[in-house]
Amino acid sequence: MKYKLIIFDWDGTIIDSQAHIIHCMKQAVIDEGLEAPSDRQIRHIIGLSLHRAIETLFPDSDIEQRDRIATHYSHQFFADTGHVSELFNGAADVIRDLHASGYYLAVATGKGRHGLDMALDKTGLAHYFHITRCADETRSKPDPMMLDEILTDLDLDVNQAIMVGDTSYDVEMASNINMNSIAVTYGMHDRTHLQSAGPTHFIDSIDQISQYI
Repeated sequence: MKYKLIIFDWDGTIIDSQAHIIHCMKQAVIDEGLEAPSDRQIRHIIGLSLHRAIETLFPDSDIEQRDRIATHYSHQFFADTGHVSELFNGAADVIRDLHASGYYLAVATGKGRHGLDMALDKTGLAHYFHITRCADETRSKPDPMMLDEILTDLDLDVNQAIMVGDTSYDVEMASNINMNSIAVTYGMHDRTHLQSAGPTHFIDSIDQISQYI
């Protein structure tokens, strides 16, 4: 095998959660009495940790206001049942096949631990991943700390792993640790935005991953 470890982002790569995240962020901002950002603005910050995302959207806000928006968002995210997040077509089959083929699988996500664990349980994919890292446990993307922690825990070198993600933050995170990356074009960031980050490969659907591993 060219790689031993495949590291996946979650939102926008494995699961189509864009509508849910955008709705919850808009409502959180409205609950704080602010004007809601556009869909495009919110798509751009998906992948960052929640607090980093809020700070990016509202750079003039203070820490107390960012904390309140984060609280509003969390309440909305776990209470909202009107926006269903589904696995992308073929994602479950790809994960199962890679696991059966003997690859180590990991998740490196901007989600918090509670949100990821809930999503893994709901999708039935939890037992296929050997290790997961969330933004509330380490540094936010594009800092490569979560990748470094995953490699250390699995006792692997960086050239034995590849990062798969849908945002420039995923690609930049991998580049910051000299790890190869696969950018998926069906997620949050468009191909032009992804190209500027310099991924190793592009794929237009998740089942194309076999071409590069």
